[in-house]
Amino acid sequence: MEEIVLKNSDIKVSRICMGGCPMGGYGWGDTQENELIGAVHTALECGVNFFDTADTYGLGQSEITLGKALEGKRQDVVIASKFGVRIENGKTFYDNTPQWIEKALEGSLRRLGTDYIDLYQVHYRDRKTALEDVVETLEKLKAKGYIRSYGLSNIHKEDMEEIIPFTGKFASFQDEYSLACRKNEADLLEISEKLQMTPFTWGSLGQGILTGKYTKENVCFESNDRRSRDIYVNFHGEKLMKNLEIVEHMKEIAEKYEKSVAAVAIRYILDFIPESVVLCGAKRPSQIISNVEGSGWSLNREDVEKLDGISR
Repeated sequence: MEEIVLKNSDIKVSRICMGGCPMGGYGWGDTQENELIGAVHTALECGVNFFDTADTYGLGQSEITLGKALEGKRQDVVIASKFGVRIENGKTFYDNTPQWIEKALEGSLRRLGTDYIDLYQVHYRDRKTALEDVVETLEKLKAKGYIRSYGLSNIHKEDMEEIIPFTGKFASFQDEYSLACRKNEADLLEISEKLQMTPFTWGSLGQGILTGKYTKENVCFESNDRRSRDIYVNFHGEKLMKNLEIVEHMKEIAEKYEKSVAAVAIRYILDFIPESVVLCGAKRPSQIISNVEGSGWSLNREDVEKLDGISR
């Protein structure tokens, strides 16, 4: 398993991170706690030490399940969680105020069953609270030992001006990126280089379309799966057909390297985005085993160019 040290920190993480959204038990079809916990344990056995979650995944259920799975293993893992999205009285809104950061952190620590979080990330900026106030609060929490480092999520090029004064403070940032979604590619590359933060990619398997398990005949989801909705464009209309074309090329490459199709999707990101970490959600151990095949090798230039061309 490849590892890197997050920028502006001493935290060493596996370059493949298990994403915790499916652990929330909501919006990804049927999930079973025993399979989710089994997936975490399989990840550990395969050299994954990095787990990413958020307080809003399943309204805290993801953190509860992750904490249960990691019981007795805390010293061996790196836990990342997020704050900044509040759901109250049926309404969802963003809140980055110091008061909410402290309250959100208290809740996350309790659900995770730990006394510190390694990487605490702003899930979304609220566009109201000054970033200076956010950083000041996070620095205080870091000094008290409640967090080891902090990062950003869902930021783009237009946010750089606000972040520049705090260069050297944030360890990481994350955005959606995959062979099925390259709209944030330039931002990922520029922000990581100019602001010296480790780039993470979420949606790295295109919500599953890049695993090779789907065809135009079997893309059918129950109502309890968010991918049934048109907003998840990877599984609908022309975008679906384009993605399936990409997958056909990926299958050829996967066969060539004797890897899973998912591993090719992951490897492309690790090779294309320097010093990146790929976040991949998983519901069961078999998905982890497929994902970790993305580590420890590289695509040759010809195959990178082929995937680059077909996915643009």
